[in-house]
Amino acid sequence: MTIVVLTAVPPGLRGHLTRWLLEISPGVFVGHISPRVRDLMWQRVVEFVAEGRAIMVHSARNEQRLAFQVHGHDWTPVDHDGLMLMRRKTVPDYIPATQAPAVAGSRTANNAEHQSETVWRRRAARRKFKPK
Repeated sequence: MTIVVLTAVPPGLRGHLTRWLLEISPGVFVGHISPRVRDLMWQRVVEFVAEGRAIMVHSARNEQRLAFQVHGHDWTPVDHDGLMLMRRKTVPDYIPATQAPAVAGSRTANNAEHQSETVWRRRAARRKFKPK
């Protein structure tokens, strides 16, 4: 079993994948194909994905009984004691404040403002595709 998930790719690539797989939802393709066809198809996906993202999950002979390949994602596969796990790239949780609070009474307001600013910085750093 092979599953391919595409995000923000050219429509021609989605049409190309329908030669071998069924599109069960927009950008989600499923089917049974040989390993040779799967590898050639993945090469074509990587070639034409442009600025989009692609992930392919397929059955394999290992403990997890599956393997996956990723292209253009913030998540990267990592081998952890024989198990393949996905690691998400994150920004540091702590972003230092530009100025220390001047008055002890205003410390809670300044801290709340700093936490709010930190959340927005994290969200902006996680965005892969920025609005135009």
